[in-house]
Amino acid sequence: MVLLGHGGSGHRHSDRILSLADRITSSGCAAAAIDGPFHGERVPSPLTPAEYQGRMVAEGISEVLDRMADDWVAARDLLVDAGVADRTRQAYFGFSMGTRFGLAAALALGTGLKCAVFGKFGTQSTTALDPGLHAPDRALNDASAIVAPVLFHLQWDDEIFPRPGQLQLFDAFASADKELHGFAGGHGHTPEHAPAVWHAFIDRHLVRAARPAGCPIIRGPVPWRPADTHA
Repeated sequence: MVLLGHGGSGHRHSDRILSLADRITSSGCAAAAIDGPFHGERVPSPLTPAEYQGRMVAEGISEVLDRMADDWVAARDLLVDAGVADRTRQAYFGFSMGTRFGLAAALALGTGLKCAVFGKFGTQSTTALDPGLHAPDRALNDASAIVAPVLFHLQWDDEIFPRPGQLQLFDAFASADKELHGFAGGHGHTPEHAPAVWHAFIDRHLVRAARPAGCPIIRGPVPWRPADTHA
């Protein structure tokens, strides 16, 4: 199963998530996506970047990272118990905000994580983001504990996450098998051929080794629970 994390201001039904899910399920593997914190069906109506970033900062970025990781593990366990996925074979995909939360999620998945695709995120950020979101030590600590193969997608001219910080994050991964793919352009640009590169990486490390039959994409809400009721 491949867990698909969306970017900021996106949601689990965004075009990129659905397109990737189609690629993944066509390979005979399950794909699952849940809404990120203060996104999608976790809020009554869409929030602006300033609004959802402010809510994360008010709650504490480390606490939000931990709770989102718990939600990913809960979603994984639910699908495993339903017979949809194999507990021992998962991959994670997510860029930008999907990497911010994906680092903690990938680590929480434990030995079941067989590979991950990250990118468009780093240890430095510009004034485009609320400074309260800045948590470079957490990102580096989580990355340094990830030993599964990693592909990192870097937009060379990223105006939100400067290149040096992205390179520092890539260097921190403990993976013996890691790849850095750099592309010209800013944060919002993705070359048309890039999805094929991501999919080939996941296929090589996850799908070819085990091809479960009949695995669907799972679409369903996972509520964002307040801190005092989160299990």
